[in-house]
Amino acid sequence: MSSYSPFSKKDLLPQEEMLEIKKQKGELFIGLPKETYLSEKRVCLTPDAVGALTSNGHRVVIETGAGDGASFTDKEYSDNGAKISYNIEEAFKCNIILKVAPPTEKEIEYINPKTILISSLQLKTQSKQYFESLSKKKITAIAFDYIKDDHDSYPIVKSLSEIAGTASILIAGELMSGLNKGNGLLFGNIGGVPPTSVVIFGAGTVGEYAAKTAIGLGARVKVFDNSISKLRKLQDCLNAPIYTSTLQPKSILKALMRCDVAIGAVRGKNRSPICATEEMIEKMKEGAVIVDVAIDRGGCFETSNITTHKTPTFVKHGVIHYCVPNIPARYSRTASVSISNIFTPYLLNIAEEGGFENTARFDKSLRNGMYFYHGVLTNKTVADWFDLPFRDINLLIL
Repeated sequence: MSSYSPFSKKDLLPQEEMLEIKKQKGELFIGLPKETYLSEKRVCLTPDAVGALTSNGHRVVIETGAGDGASFTDKEYSDNGAKISYNIEEAFKCNIILKVAPPTEKEIEYINPKTILISSLQLKTQSKQYFESLSKKKITAIAFDYIKDDHDSYPIVKSLSEIAGTASILIAGELMSGLNKGNGLLFGNIGGVPPTSVVIFGAGTVGEYAAKTAIGLGARVKVFDNSISKLRKLQDCLNAPIYTSTLQPKSILKALMRCDVAIGAVRGKNRSPICATEEMIEKMKEGAVIVDVAIDRGGCFETSNITTHKTPTFVKHGVIHYCVPNIPARYSRTASVSISNIFTPYLLNIAEEGGFENTARFDKSLRNGMYFYHGVLTNKTVADWFDLPFRDINLLIL
């Protein structure tokens, strides 16, 4: 070679082409323990979803009776390839654990170190000890209610909000009948009878589906929200023209005095704002119904107090209040199918990408939901709330 060439003879010889190494598909070992949280009847995977996972070579262990609350039998799961466990601890010994409610202190003791836990977070009901227990076992924990998709929305939260919105109107319809201390009114629009009047606070997903259901039943609907863009979007979504307004006390009072049903669905940043004061509720019709969907964040009505699925209502100022948190749990089978439809593609994608570590590296939505990575707290909200040390997830995953 001439002296001025930048390449050696070896450099100019034909070289082997370097190709990307094929990803090894990971085998998932998934555990589904039975829910022990009060009135929690949902389950993360339906028998059909288990069938989809087992047909792809994954193993699923389900604690006996895990699907009973959603009317899924052990036989249905077994027929789809799941192993039914009669030992409480066995489902907790799997590499990936799926739960609807977060595990209790006792359940965390059953979990093996370095396990992946996918459940809801329910930050307001947790203690500092819960996070310290996860940290000790170096657990990687993902809150499914924090998982954000490519469209910048929370798919599981949105799905459950759709159920809550539709359910709120159906529940109100039940409570209005004479059987439940109501006025004996039928929720609808019968010829010659004035239609039901509904007031909805909040134009988000819950408000949208509540409005759709109410309009479908023939009711007159009024929606209040302080976001003009949300109100415009709602008007575009609905086929029927509806009354919309910002949260102005005079307009709210006027609407509440005439309404048969009021739905509270404003979330707020830390707590739901009070949209209707006690004085306003005193002026509502005798036997009117309030369904406060936002009760888990404090509620939109000043008179709201938390109730349970066993005793869901109380009467104050002649108005029936339904203030049960976690309304989707009442429709456990629908909610379970909805959650399962979101989980199944995620789990299959994790396996396709070669396991959880690889997926977390490239999947931003999974990182959004992660609040513990190998025992290191990665969620700033949790860190601030409980005064715990925090590390950015993007600095831990390389």
